Amino acid sequence: MAAKIKKGDNVIVLNGREKGKKGSVVRVDTASDRAFVQGVNMMKRHQAPGAGDPGGIKEMEASIDLSNLAIEDPKDGQPSRVGFKTLEDGRKVRYAKRSGEVIDR
Repeated sequence: MAAKIKKGDNVIVLNGREKGKKGSVVRVDTASDRAFVQGVNMMKRHQAPGAGDPGGIKEMEASIDLSNLAIEDPKDGQPSRVGFKTLEDGRKVRYAKRSGEVIDR
């Protein structure tokens, strides 16, 4: 199955305490269907010092389930579902179902 949310996509959080926040996808874990969104769902982690790293309390993103994310529509910035269609040149692309705008670059 093709991925509906990919690294670099602008997404909106639909549920949970971070509801309504927007951000860019940093990483997608396909095995557990979770994504890491920049600046969203932040957690603190106590890290021991290592080579070239002083350690301390670091703040980083925790993962969010893909079901709680929606692609940001390129036209109006609202949450949109994702569909797939084939262009005239034979490429399969993702598009926002809300406006019909193509998401893939």
